[in-house]
Formats: sequence, structure tokens, C-alpha cells
Amino acid sequence: MKTRTTQTDFSNFGFVSDFLQRFLPNSQTVSLATILLAGSLLIYFLAGLLMPVFASIVLAYLLEGLVVKLENRNTPRLLAVYLVFFAFLTGLGFVLFFLIPVVSEQMVQLVHRIPEIVTTAQAEIMRFPKNHPELISEARVNEIVSAIQQDLIKYGQDLISGSAQSFAGLVAAIIYLFLVPFMVFFFLKDKKMLLGWLVQFLPTDRSLTLLVWEEVDLQIANYIRGKVVEIGILWAVSFLTFYLLNLNYAMLLAVLMGFSVVIPYVGGTLVTFPVLGVAYMQWGAGQGSEFMYVVIAYSIIQAVDGVVLVPLLFSEAVNLHPIAIIVAILLFGGLWGFWGIFFAIPLATLVKAVLTAWPRIGEPALG
Repeated sequence: MKTRTTQTDFSNFGFVSDFLQRFLPNSQTVSLATILLAGSLLIYFLAGLLMPVFASIVLAYLLEGLVVKLENRNTPRLLAVYLVFFAFLTGLGFVLFFLIPVVSEQMVQLVHRIPEIVTTAQAEIMRFPKNHPELISEARVNEIVSAIQQDLIKYGQDLISGSAQSFAGLVAAIIYLFLVPFMVFFFLKDKKMLLGWLVQFLPTDRSLTLLVWEEVDLQIANYIRGKVVEIGILWAVSFLTFYLLNLNYAMLLAVLMGFSVVIPYVGGTLVTFPVLGVAYMQWGAGQGSEFMYVVIAYSIIQAVDGVVLVPLLFSEAVNLHPIAIIVAILLFGGLWGFWGIFFAIPLATLVKAVLTAWPRIGEPALG
């Protein structure tokens, strides 16, 4: 009787062994957890010091797809690397010596016009308390508009004369300008040698890690490269449209349109205000005016992006629930700022791939 009771008591603790089997089922899972933990700690604690290295790795990873495509067309790898790197330098030169100066100039012009814009907006807003004095008074509206004007001027001046003009920002810009392209070239050229050196520090039993990486590599590569192409197309189409419509600050607004796709569901909504706001201040909202043409053109661009570009560019990307995307943006954006937002979906894809590949209770271990 005592023996039977003892067996029954121990059987009640079977969930403990199931828990351990799920989270520590074999050495492959331990290897995957170790690699993920070490990589996360390395990025989190050394991001400030090694950011040029991380940026170079990401750029080399993106350019590697073009190198592979040239290799598949019987181009020697070294020649493919030189061709892709030359195209990269050309694009970098365009951004540094044309795009950034034009955008900066238009941003300065827009900031200088903030008082005029606020005054015009105030005149329009003051119609509301005159028609509905029971809801809000003119004095209250003046206080709100004055506070907004001061905040806009402050933020605009901070944006123009921000940290980029400080000594530390200047040094960082010089480092990025020369060091990052240098490292990108050698990451591409010596890829096999560098990976071979890195592999010797990884756990030997890494079948599960390779399985996760194969899935993540395909999905993340498709997403990031597709996102870069989407930004470029949306910027080019928006600039051409705004330029033909003679809209003020066409380049600045086009850049905002391009980068709005970095934040799904939110970016497109946020960029609506500056685009339509500038058009309204320039022409007003009368029927048949240029403002309505901007509204129509903007709506068409957003519709084509959502209906044509996104399905075409991201047909192979992983399908994440909108809630998962928003949580990923908030989490990784809070950790790493703009880059955390940009890579939020790829990082969420990594988390999903790990959870999918992680052994479940009762599943046999990988071969």
C-alpha cells in the first residue's frame, strides 16, 4: 500500500518533467538559446560602440542578394562584388551630395515659415469659436495656437541645429562615411573566410539553429530588400508627382512619403498631415483648385502602394498579425529607436521562427 501511494504521489509531478523537456529538450535547443542570448546581449550592450560594424553587416547582408544574383549569371564573385559595391557607392553619393542637401534646404525653409503657417491656420481655426462660442472661446483657441507655434518652432530649430552639428555628431558622421563602406566591401569580398572564422566559436550541435536561420534568412531578406525597393519607388513617384503639381517642398515631402512605409499602419497616416497641410496652405481647399489634385494624387499613390506594391514585393514575406507588428514596433523601437522600428518586422519574424522551430512536448528531437 505504501509503495502504491508513493508512485501515485510522484506521478502528480509529471508536469515538471514535461516542462523541462519543452524548454531544455536537447543540446540543439541549448545551442540555439545560447546563440540567441549571446547575440542579443552583444547588440544591446555594444550597440553604441559597434554601431558602424552592425550597420556594415546589415548593408553587406542586403547587398549579398545582388552579388548572388550576378553569380547565378556566371559572373565571378570578385567581379560581382566590385559591380555591386560600385552601385552602392553611387547610391551613397547621390544621397550624400544631392538628396540630403536638398531636403535640408527645404526643411530650413519650412521651419522659417512656421509662424506664417500657424497664423494662417489660426485664422481658419478662429472661425470655429465664432460659430460655436458655447464650445470654446476665442481666448482659449489663441492660447492653444500660441503653444503649438512655440513647440513647432522649438522642434524645428532643434531638428536643424541638432546633434549632427555637434563635434561628436560630426566625428560620428565622418566615421560612418569612410569606415562603413570600407567594412561593407570586405564583408562582401571575404564572406566565406569571415563566416568560417565565426563558426569555430559556435556550438557544434547547431542543427536547430541552422533550421531557424534558413527560414529567417529567406523571410528577412525578402522583407528588407522589398522594403528598400518600396521606399525608393514611393519616394521617386511622390517626388515626380509633387514636382509636376508644383507643390512646395516636393523633395522633403517625397522623402517623408518614402520613409512612411517603415512604420506599418501608422506611417501612412502620419505623413498625410504634412502633405495635405502644405498643399492647403499653398492653395486653399476650394473646389477645382490644385489642392484637390494633390489630394487625388496622394490617395492614388497610397492605394497603389497598398494594392500593388506591397503584395508584389512581399508575397513571400511572413504573415504576421497586426497586433504582433504593432507590439514589435513599440518594443524594438523603444530599444533601438529608428533602426528598431525599421527592423521590427524582421525581428518579429525571427521570434516567430524560433517559436515555430522550438521543440514541443512529445515531439522527437532533430536528427
